[in-house]
Amino acid sequence: MKRYFIHTFGCQMNVNDTLRMSEVLGRMEYVPTPTPENADLIILNTCAIREKAEEKMLSALGRYRPIKLSRGALIGVGGCVAQQEKQKLLKKVPYIDFVFGPDAIAKLPEMVQKVRTERARVVETAWIDSEEYVFPRADPETSRGKVTEFVTVMKGCDNVCSFCVVPHTRGREVSRPFVEVLGEVRDLVSVGVREVTLIGQNVNSYRGGISFAQLLLRVAEVPGILRVRFTTSHPHDLSDELIDAFRTQPKIAPHFHLPVQCGSDEVLERMKRDYTIAEYLERLEKLRAARPGIAVTTDIIVGFPGETEEDFEQTMRLTEQVRFENQFSFIFSPRPKTVAGLKEAEWGAIPHEVKIARLERLQKLQRSISGEIMQAQVGKEVEVLVEGASRFDSGRRFGRTPENRTVNFDGDAPAGSVVKVKVERASPNALSGVMTTMIEPPPDVKPPVRESFALPVLAEA
Repeated sequence: MKRYFIHTFGCQMNVNDTLRMSEVLGRMEYVPTPTPENADLIILNTCAIREKAEEKMLSALGRYRPIKLSRGALIGVGGCVAQQEKQKLLKKVPYIDFVFGPDAIAKLPEMVQKVRTERARVVETAWIDSEEYVFPRADPETSRGKVTEFVTVMKGCDNVCSFCVVPHTRGREVSRPFVEVLGEVRDLVSVGVREVTLIGQNVNSYRGGISFAQLLLRVAEVPGILRVRFTTSHPHDLSDELIDAFRTQPKIAPHFHLPVQCGSDEVLERMKRDYTIAEYLERLEKLRAARPGIAVTTDIIVGFPGETEEDFEQTMRLTEQVRFENQFSFIFSPRPKTVAGLKEAEWGAIPHEVKIARLERLQKLQRSISGEIMQAQVGKEVEVLVEGASRFDSGRRFGRTPENRTVNFDGDAPAGSVVKVKVERASPNALSGVMTTMIEPPPDVKPPVRESFALPVLAEA
């Protein structure tokens, strides 16, 4: 029996793709190993959104090279960097055995067989035409024992923002038929999953036979589902219908990740984001009116080409005005084939030290706002869906509120239960408290029909 190890970088789509790889390898009679040192096959599932992610991949490859030399382990690179670099990756790293894009996960058996029998180095990065693409159906046994799980509803993106490499690494938008999505959700419920997050590069533009708002409402009606989340979204797709779904269906969790990217209209125009800050705020105001108390998070790019000090100050003012629950902020890094990457010099490259200084100022402001929002929860009782033992203290429990706030607490509630927790302490990143009430016990689930795939995932942002 051969063993595999998968190192996952990047977004929720990559985490979900890793689950599909695990299922394919399980059918090939590979078994997971928790450490790469014992692996016969090592796969890096990569992210290309930022240059730093590529650097992490190359660093990891360097660490895995001795394992290949000592025990003959095969090394494969999948995901967005693989799709972006293709054959060039084999030339750059001569000890990689195979390279494959997101559309080629089902071809893993053929690739591994060809490498082993023909001693060939393989590249599989061809796109599957939109009309022929079939979304892989998840094996629910992969998710047995989990409380929350991702469900892919679409892939790709048609927006072509000037900074973003996703259209080049994930292709054009393809939506999964809604009946398939609902079937997968029902399967997940049967193994104990209570919360699902619908994922895609731009889920709001879903066109799988019904609108995205209608899909959310139907998923929320699946018996056994307690909460429905989704990520990620483009502001121009925040429709009145979607806002109304938040108003009418409480199982749609009160958390919305709505990337604004910058607080300056001039910069947004160069980014090819087809909205103004006034339009963004107008949509956000409607959303907050429909679901009071909703937690809003966002993405910010600092140091985009041509960003002036006033442009950056507008981002700071927007952060103060909106009071985002949290934001994922990072400095601009030029990506291959993107307009911003090609025109950085023409638009005005921002010195690295300026980017870093601005990022530190923005993150300091956001930490302060996040801290105030979380501190306001102290003394309150919050509803928590329990996910298991705390990662920081195995004697405590861990879960999340509907707003997606992390809670570590004292109590003996089993995974899958819903409890009330009295909040005693808060940090910008998490709440801490003690369980007061059991609201709902975990569900009874069907026994396993086969051995599940225990997945050894090393995941990095």
